[in-house]
Amino acid sequence: MATRSLNLGCGPAARSGWINVDRRPAPGADARADAAGLPFRDGWFDMVVASHVLQDLPYPDVLAALDEIRRVLRPGGVLRLGLPDLERAVRAWIDNDRRYFYIRDEDATSIGGKLCLQISWYGSVRTPFTWDFIEELAYRAGFRSVKRCAFGQTASPWPEIVALDNRERETLFVEAVR
Repeated sequence: MATRSLNLGCGPAARSGWINVDRRPAPGADARADAAGLPFRDGWFDMVVASHVLQDLPYPDVLAALDEIRRVLRPGGVLRLGLPDLERAVRAWIDNDRRYFYIRDEDATSIGGKLCLQISWYGSVRTPFTWDFIEELAYRAGFRSVKRCAFGQTASPWPEIVALDNRERETLFVEAVR
């Protein structure tokens, strides 16, 4: 049987062979849906990738989205998250590492301004994440194993789960097993 894979929040990065879903119209998207209301049967997917999705939700909706993702995963299925890494951004600020930040000097020249704009991504980020915070939320949502992963590396039985990894410099990668 073929692996059933969900690319949640696909945006312009729809992936062939995956079910691609976004809350807005997106090229290649198979469906429009919010992370907290997925139109799929319980236990349908082997793996779900949500890259740079959860941070755009207000905090009260993050747990509902994790619950919903867990619902559509089969037992033993894996969720891979890519999230802006707040800890890494703060470390770059402390180290005065201007190269870390994607913020143009026209928008902020101070290192503190670059940190604030990057963390909030010009107002679109509603919930920032650290490793221990997403670990806590994933366990609260009922996932049984939560691991931090490196860019391009997986703890899952599906090596293709890393195919959607991007933004290595700024991203915290996490895998959670249902």
